[in-house]
Amino acid sequence: MTTEEPVVVPQNRPLLAWVLLCALALVWGSSFILIKRSLGAFPPEQVAAGRLVFALLFFSPFLARQSQQPDIRTMVRHRWVALLASAIIGFVIPAFLFAEAGAHLNSSLAGALNSLSPLFTLILGAVFFGQALKLKQVAGILLGLAGSLLLVFFSATGTFQINGYALLVVLATICYGLNTNLIGRYLSHLPALVSTAWLFAFAGPIALLTLIPTDFFSRVVEGHSNWSLWALVTLGVFGSGLMSIFFNRVMQLASPLFAASVTYLIPIVALMWGVLDGEKIYLVQFAGMGICLIGIWLVNKS
Repeated sequence: MTTEEPVVVPQNRPLLAWVLLCALALVWGSSFILIKRSLGAFPPEQVAAGRLVFALLFFSPFLARQSQQPDIRTMVRHRWVALLASAIIGFVIPAFLFAEAGAHLNSSLAGALNSLSPLFTLILGAVFFGQALKLKQVAGILLGLAGSLLLVFFSATGTFQINGYALLVVLATICYGLNTNLIGRYLSHLPALVSTAWLFAFAGPIALLTLIPTDFFSRVVEGHSNWSLWALVTLGVFGSGLMSIFFNRVMQLASPLFAASVTYLIPIVALMWGVLDGEKIYLVQFAGMGICLIGIWLVNKS
C-alpha cells in the first residue's frame, strides 16, 4: 500500500466490495452478543481460545489442499514471519482482550468502542508505514479519540468513572489497526483464502495450547452448555473464519482503510442486539458513538 492509494472501491467491482462489507458488519456486529452468550458456560480465556480453534477447524480442509500446492507452499514459506505476526497481533491478542472485556461490559458498548479501529489504522499507518496525514484526517482522529474518551470514562454508569475493561477493547482496536496495515503491506498480494487460512494455521495451534490444560472439553459435553457452545462455534466459524476471508478480500478490492471502515456499521448492529437483550444504554454512549463515527467519516472523506 502506498501513500497515494485512494480509499475507494475500485470501479470494476464496487458492488462486491460493498456486499462483503455489509456482511462483515452484520456478522461482526453480532459477535459481541455471541461472546456474551458464550460466556454463559465458558470463562473468557476459553471463549477466546475456543473461537480460534473452531476457526482453525473450519479452515483445515483448505489448509490440507493448499499444502499440496508447491506455489502456495512457496508463498507461505516466504511470508511466514508476516503471517505469524498478523496471527498474533490481529487474532490471538484481540480474541483474549474482547473475551475478558465481554465478561464485564455491555455488548453494545464493546461494539461502539470497536469503531476506533480505522482511526488506529490511519495513525499507525502514518507512524510506521509512511502514510501521509491530511488536516481533515487529523481532525477525524481527534474527534474519534474524544468520542472514545466519553465511552471509556462515562458509559459504565452514565457518570464519570474509569472503566478499565473498556480500555481492553481500545487496546484490541490498536491491534486491529496495526494488523490491517500489516496485511495491506505484506500479505495483500496473497489470495484471500490462502492468507486467511494460513493466519489461522498459526493462530489456531497457539489457542489450542492454551485450551488443552483447561476443563474446556468437559464443559463441551455438559448439557447446559449447548447454547453457549453453539454461540462459540458460530463466533469461530463465521466471525473469525468466513468473515476474515471477506475482510481480506475487501482489502484487495479496495484498501485497508476502506475495509476497516466496516466499523461504521458494526456499532449499529451491536447496539440493536444490546437493546434486544435488555442492556441499559446511557445517553453518553450514543454521544460517544456519534462523535466516533463523525471522526471516522472525516478520515475516510479525506
